[in-house]
Amino acid sequence: MRAYITRRLLLIIPTIFLASLIVFFIIRLIPGSVIDLMLAQHDVSASLEQDKAMIEKALGLDVPIHIQYGRWMGNIILHGDLGKSLWSNTPVVDDIIAKVPVTFELGLMALIIALLIAFPIGIYSAIRQDTFGDYVGRSFAILCVAVPGFWLGTMVIIYGAIWFGWSPPIQLIPFVKSPVENLKQFVIPAIVLGMALSGVTMRMTRTMMLEVLRQDYIRTAWSKGLRERVVVIRHALKNALIPVVTLIGLQLPILVGGTVIIEQIFALPGMGRLIVNATFERDYPIITGTMIFFATVVLLINLFVDLTYAWLDPRVHYK
Repeated sequence: MRAYITRRLLLIIPTIFLASLIVFFIIRLIPGSVIDLMLAQHDVSASLEQDKAMIEKALGLDVPIHIQYGRWMGNIILHGDLGKSLWSNTPVVDDIIAKVPVTFELGLMALIIALLIAFPIGIYSAIRQDTFGDYVGRSFAILCVAVPGFWLGTMVIIYGAIWFGWSPPIQLIPFVKSPVENLKQFVIPAIVLGMALSGVTMRMTRTMMLEVLRQDYIRTAWSKGLRERVVVIRHALKNALIPVVTLIGLQLPILVGGTVIIEQIFALPGMGRLIVNATFERDYPIITGTMIFFATVVLLINLFVDLTYAWLDPRVHYK
């Protein structure tokens, strides 16, 4: 197990390197230049080549792109420095540290809500196959998959304001200041974000439970007179969860990406809004730094999901 974890951690290094190459070069293909935006903000004509050259040199953009990448990667390797914002001159690491708690709380709550919805309905649909409750559960799962999160979030804000006079708070309420108000601020965005994840997970849970419930050892458990709860929870569910855990692991990157849209809609100052604002401002260090951070988190999550298999199924061994 230790050797397997070591190999997987070592494989993260070339993966991150490849991701950094793609992000670093692709982001600079977006039309528009940070220099032009800065000159426009200060009402300076973009045709003044002297001003543009001076700003480019100050920001380190006056050298070829491959040299910029070499300097950036060298600072990461030697100093762990992701660079500084082109606009505020603040370290990218500080911006990430300030925004991560918001995104982490939103993503964690969305995942918990998604699983609380998906597992009970998926299990119930499997053990009550082709009943009215099963049809309702399957229809709800399809609805969760079909409805886009950004549309649902927009409708919640619009009709919440019209019918209940509710609108999301403009400023973040820290958890340490008021835990109850903080959770109230996050619960609706988390429900919206968790809906799509719950739909797919719900269908997979139902499918795998149906397959496991048809196995011989489940029939043997029924024949011994065990209660339904014991058969379903102790004997069937654990074996049915392996493909479900795989699916959840594959969807977590989508969940991370979904925070970008939901944070923007509900005015949550997390990593999502940081990336969106940095993209509009062509703040290259923030964009590349946050994307590398997201890539690292996704790779570590995938490793954790793979290690979960050994806990769910004793037959799985890593060498």
